[in-house]
Amino acid sequence: MKKEQTPLGIIAGSGALPRALIATCQAQHRPVFVLALSGQAAPDILNDVPGAFIRLGSVGRAIRLFRRQGIRDITFIGGVRRPSVAEIRPDWKAFTMLVRVGFRLLGDDNLLRIILSEAEKLGFHVWGIDELLPKLLATEGVYGQIIPTKRDYADIERGIEVAKALGRVDVGQGAIVQQGLVLSVEGIEGTAKLIERTASLKRKGGGGVLVKVAKPQQDRRIDLPTIGPKTVQSIADSGLKGIAVESGSALLVEVEQMVALADKLGIFIVGVSCRKH
Repeated sequence: MKKEQTPLGIIAGSGALPRALIATCQAQHRPVFVLALSGQAAPDILNDVPGAFIRLGSVGRAIRLFRRQGIRDITFIGGVRRPSVAEIRPDWKAFTMLVRVGFRLLGDDNLLRIILSEAEKLGFHVWGIDELLPKLLATEGVYGQIIPTKRDYADIERGIEVAKALGRVDVGQGAIVQQGLVLSVEGIEGTAKLIERTASLKRKGGGGVLVKVAKPQQDRRIDLPTIGPKTVQSIADSGLKGIAVESGSALLVEVEQMVALADKLGIFIVGVSCRKH
């Protein structure tokens, strides 16, 4: 985080990450102004911080609000369900931007990259979550008391291979592998739905690993793979055995609670290197 406590503009999506960043800024006495994405951010996210709810397509309004607050540093944090053009309802600023780059780019990470690129052209500095919350980045090795077996590591290796291939075509960040079989891969639905629909696909004989990695071309300012206690609970509910995340590129939210829950439920969590991929 920057040494000078300049105000930070936070564009907040879903999940626990926005709250974690707000709490960190408050502990450091850094002013924040939060633009919470309607239908995505928690309804009570603005209870104790200044800000406003906006649509993802309200680019012009977001710029005006940040400039009124003297915001030059911004970050995009939290999950964002990829919208359709109809859901975005772009204002004039967003519409002209989309016309220039092409509507075909909607529906994947390119939309967020375009928004951040436009923000930089307007003079904002965009910070990555790994810069603002570096302590949340996964480290290499096992978290907690549950140790993956050799078979689990073989499934993890297969999962990395598949997830990286998905990432290269900007589809998803995750795959679930059991006994060498790819049970499912992540698409637009996100990790929670991926795990949920895998429950009925699980084979007999144990095992089953969720592998989450960054896309090879990942813009580290947005959408790093993230897991937390809810992920662990979902894995256990679906009868799977563990979670592997890319060290240095995945974020672990509420890590102490997550590891305690994983130990209680018999789920392993491991950070793995993907350098050779």
